[in-house]
Amino acid sequence: MTKKVEASAASRGVLYPARLPTFHREPAGQGLAAFVRWFWIPEWDIEPGRASRQHVVGFPACNLVVENGVAGIAGPTTRASHRDLSGKGWAVGALLLPAAAAVLVADVAALRDAYRRVDYPELAAAVGAAMNDEAPPPERRRAAISAFTDWLYDRLGTPSEEGLLANRMVAAADADSALLSVTDLAEHLHVSVRTVQRLAAKYVGLPPAALIRRRRLQEAAEQLRQNPSLDLAALAHELGYADHAHLTNDFRTTLGFTPSKYRLSLPAGGEPGP
Repeated sequence: MTKKVEASAASRGVLYPARLPTFHREPAGQGLAAFVRWFWIPEWDIEPGRASRQHVVGFPACNLVVENGVAGIAGPTTRASHRDLSGKGWAVGALLLPAAAAVLVADVAALRDAYRRVDYPELAAAVGAAMNDEAPPPERRRAAISAFTDWLYDRLGTPSEEGLLANRMVAAADADSALLSVTDLAEHLHVSVRTVQRLAAKYVGLPPAALIRRRRLQEAAEQLRQNPSLDLAALAHELGYADHAHLTNDFRTTLGFTPSKYRLSLPAGGEPGP
């Protein structure tokens, strides 16, 4: 694949990118552009007796993941999470857009902060065969994404108009820093606030305000990684927070620590994105 993943989002969501194992994000092909934002593939080989802890504040979405011969769906998160990697392994995931989540998940809100195994043996087998092949890593990853794409394409069909509207809602909340409230988001989409609330509940599983907060929080963390000496009051103002205290409260509620503690935990000079 030659297209690049959205540059503005490529390092967001990962709190300590330098600690990642081999990690790739690849955009979905044109046939899946309405259903998948990107595919992501971590691969790791941790020496015996050690572990690598990965901290993530995820995008407000579901992920369909194949790992260890099984498929599962991770729902949208309300807080940061972590996972300890050990031994040798891989995972292949698809960051689902709302139009896909509504097809694959009966009740998106019921999966909030949860993971559920799903009975997709053909998907697990095809992706597993590609990743366990003896081909060079880039070829294995391409084959795995191709198998994942074929499976999704056969299952998802044509996106609904409402699903596409939900996609636009999430894209706007994620990318437009001028949207600071649910009212702003509704006006941007030329729909009512009630419609935005209904779309978020049905297709994302989180309140629409959470979509805006997540983007601002991810951006705050990314800017602190790039420049730990940033003035927090100025950063809060730039991202649309009422003041420094609101930024700190958002950090503490979602991540479990303050911006000050986060930047103290970063390597000297900041931490580059993946």
